[in-house]
This record gives sequence, C-alpha cells and structure tokens, in this order.
Amino acid sequence: MYRLFYIFLFFSSYIFSQQPISKSDFRSPLDIPIVLSGTFGELRSNHFHSGIDIKTKQKEGFEVFAIGDGHVSRIKIQHWGFGKALYVTHTNGYTSVYAHLKKLAPKLEAYLKKQQYNKESYEIQLYPKEDELIVKKGEVIAYSGNSGSSGGPHLHFEIRDNASRPMNPMLFGIEVKDSHTPTVNGLFAYALSETAQVNSSNKIVQLQLKKGKEKNSYIADKIYASGKIGFGVNAHDRQDLAFNKNGIYQLKSFVNGEENFCYTFDKFSFSESRYINTLIDYTRFKQMKQRVQRCFVTPANELSIYDKAIDNGMITIEDGKEYTVTLKIKDFKNNTTTVTIPVIGKEQPISLQQEQAKTPHFVTRNESHTLQKELVSVYIPKETFYEDFYFDLSKDTNGYYTIHNENVAAHKNFIISFDVSNYSAEERKQLFIASLDSKDKPSYSTTKKRGNIFSTSTKSLGTYFLAKDSIPPIVTPVNFAKDKWISNHKYLKIKVDDETSGVRSFRGTINGKWILLEYDPKKQMLIYDFNDLNFTEAKHNLKLIVTDNVGNSTTFTSTFYRKN
Repeated sequence: MYRLFYIFLFFSSYIFSQQPISKSDFRSPLDIPIVLSGTFGELRSNHFHSGIDIKTKQKEGFEVFAIGDGHVSRIKIQHWGFGKALYVTHTNGYTSVYAHLKKLAPKLEAYLKKQQYNKESYEIQLYPKEDELIVKKGEVIAYSGNSGSSGGPHLHFEIRDNASRPMNPMLFGIEVKDSHTPTVNGLFAYALSETAQVNSSNKIVQLQLKKGKEKNSYIADKIYASGKIGFGVNAHDRQDLAFNKNGIYQLKSFVNGEENFCYTFDKFSFSESRYINTLIDYTRFKQMKQRVQRCFVTPANELSIYDKAIDNGMITIEDGKEYTVTLKIKDFKNNTTTVTIPVIGKEQPISLQQEQAKTPHFVTRNESHTLQKELVSVYIPKETFYEDFYFDLSKDTNGYYTIHNENVAAHKNFIISFDVSNYSAEERKQLFIASLDSKDKPSYSTTKKRGNIFSTSTKSLGTYFLAKDSIPPIVTPVNFAKDKWISNHKYLKIKVDDETSGVRSFRGTINGKWILLEYDPKKQMLIYDFNDLNFTEAKHNLKLIVTDNVGNSTTFTSTFYRKN
C-alpha cells in the first residue's frame, strides 16, 4: 500500500513539473520568418547540435522574445561557446535557451552589468532567484547577435525538459517551410567480424547508387556478402528557404520488410552527446570529412536516440539466401528518401583485409594504461577510447611526440606529461605544452606546471611538444589616440593579440576604476561602453594589463579627453 502511495506521488510530481507538449504553449523567439542554418541533432564535432540555429538575415540586433511565461533562471556570459546566453524556465516546466546574443533587454542588461561590476569580471554565470526576473510570453528579453563561437549572426535556440535534456524545438510548433527530401551523398557496407565480408572485402565498401522507379528512391548495386554486416549512410537535409546542408531527423532500416533499426532526434542528454563518435564512422570523418551515420550500434555506444536496434542493427548474412535491406531517411516534415540494397548471401575468400599497424602499446578499453617514451608519459584512464587498438607513441628528430593520431576518437580526457628537468627555472616560465593544429601551427594546450613535470589534460590525439613564448601580448588602440578628445565616441575599442600562447586575462581601469571590457576573441577586440560609468572629470587615464598563457604581460597606458 505504502509502495503504491509513493509511486503515485512520484508520477504526480513528474506530471505537474513537466506538462505534456502543447504546440500552443509557446510562440516563436523571433518575429521574422524562421529559416534554419542548423537543425536539432545535427552532427557537429564531438557533439550533437542541441537546438536550432535561426538565420537573422546576416544582421544583428533583432528582438528576441520570451516564448512563454516564466523567469530568467540563468545568465551565462563567456568569450567562446554560447557567448551571451539567456535561460528562461517556464511555468510548464520547460526551459528555453537563447544564445550568441548581442545584448540583453534593458532590465536584464542592467542586472547583468551590476553583477559583472561587483565581481569585476566579464565572464560570469548567474542564477537569479525565481521571483527576481519575471518575464511574460512575447516580452523582448534580448537582441540577436554573433557572440561566442558563432560563425555568423544567428540565434541559437533550445528547449530543454526538466532534466535539462535538449528537445527538438520543432516538437513545440516551430514552423519551417520544408518540401525537400533528404539527400544521400554516399552508402557504405561494413563487415563487422573478422570472418565477415562484403564483395570479398573486410574493409568498408562504398556502394554505387542509381535512381529507383519510385520518386525519391535509390537502388544500390547488388552485393555478395557473408557473416555479420551493417550499413552506413552519409546524408543531409535542407529546407525550402536556405541552401544549408542540415542534419536528418530519422533513419530506419528494414530487412526483408521487417524493421530492425531506427533512431530519431527528438531528445538526448548532454552527458551522452560525445557518443556521436560511435554513431558516425569517426575515422572516415577525420580522413575524408564525411560523416557516415552507422545503421548499427557498436559495443561502446550508449546513445539513447535508438527506438529500435534488433541485434544492434547488425545483419547476419547466410550463404545461399537473398535479402533486401531498405533504408528510410526522413526529415521532420516526413519527407522521405528510400534506399534499397539487394544482398546475396555468398561465402567468398577475403581478398581485402582490414589491417591494423602493430606497436609495442596495445590499449584496451576496459583498463587504464600508462605509456612512456623518453621524456613523455601518457596516462589513459579506463574507458577513454571506444575500442581496443595498438597505440602509437613515438618521437621525431624535432622533439615532436606523436600521441597516436587524430583518426581515433577519445571519450574522456587523458593526460600527457613532459619531464622538464633539463630546463632551468627561468626557461620553464616561458614553456608550455603545444599541439599542432589542422594547419600545422602550434596551439596552446592548457598546461599545469608542477616542479619538473608539465602536464595537459586533453581529448585530442595528435602531435605534442614543448613550445616557448617569450613575447608579451600586443595592445593597439583602435578608435582613439593619446591626449585626444573622443566625446562623440560611444565605445572605446582596443585590439589585443598574442600569437604564440594566446591571451589569458586582461584588466582595465579608467582613473583607477575597474571597467567592463567586452572581449570578442574572433576579432581580438576589447570594447568598453562609455554608458557604464559616469566620470565627472574630462581627463581620463586608461590602464590596461594583458597577460598571455605563460605569464608574459603588457601594460598599456594612455590619456584621452571626454565629457559625458
């Protein structure tokens, strides 16, 4: 009896805190036609896209509206990532997220700046009380922008449930014109055991496609296979008013008419998002920039997006039998592209065998490992990688260490440590651990210095080495000059740059008072709004200290004249 009572309480609590989806509860976050540059669940680097990206006509400053009644529950301001982001928790239990904003609405902006000045920090995270910042449906809460890691003006918009799981905003009535069916860019077959083969190959096999008789259908060339196999597809979707290649909504597969596999992008949790690297063929993505979505589930895959995965979506092909495998690829508007794959069960010798280069280091997924090469050690925690493999740890004549290669995805951070006992205390101050980026340029990797050991925690395999930075940051005034009047300026603009280890921190004052400098790392620009503080005097003494990631520092001073 008591057990039934508590079960009732649990479900009652859930029902009242999270109401069923109603398309009438929310309005659009913008008053312009909704055109998307990014869809929910879209495949991104190491994560799924957690919302929709709404185009803002290549402009900033569009009014952003609260989609429903609620309160501002979080404000997060950061240089990268979402940039300026606002979170509104609604009375029905959902939370809406608005990111890459230019600025907040006046009352919210005033609240934010007060806290930034109190903490003397541009980057800040605030959690207002439930009754502090009440907003109504249709109220202007912000203005669209291009802040953070945004690649162009747009609004990143999310809806999350009461467990902070992002949900597809299209489920809530967001309307987008879409009459296009998904496009298939490539179809692939995989042999999923050592003895399995597709067309005598144990490697990935790209299949040829031709148009079928039915509209929006394709037929693959007949394949001959045996053992356990699976398929993968490289596909994208686009809407009517944009040319962006967006993600698909649903993928199903059928074997002889019986559904054996399906995933749908309605909801996922942030904790599982990195498992995207088990959904796609990560190696092919790194080598050829193709995101092939697997129609089967690998052992380390813990994604919750699967509606069905009989035998993990893998198909056992028996000698002498014929199979018809059908893939149905859909967008949210149910526009569907169909791919049919004829399969003949035929045992054949494997002429193309998948090979793996052997090294002295074999890394198993279910164990932790510590690997050593001269002055470098690599600590790999348990379940860092998705599978077992031979790990390459080597050194070249330039002192660069190969920490395997970027074709393997890491799920957790591993630690790379350098012994720096051969360097003097003065030399160590300017040293840091660097990796080579995609353009073979040194890139700062967050470096912890403890005595003779420098270490970095990372999820990126590749080339690492010790780099030196002895050059302090460069500070350049943009819209003012020493001892000049600038009364007509609304903003003070200063460019800061550090090419080697990068800018770590900055602090600015005018006449001894701390000023809020907004940092745009994409433009390497610091901006101060003269409306923030009132100065009675006309003469202003500016002092700016900029420090890079190894501690080199530049102090810039200047005097200018301005009346409020």
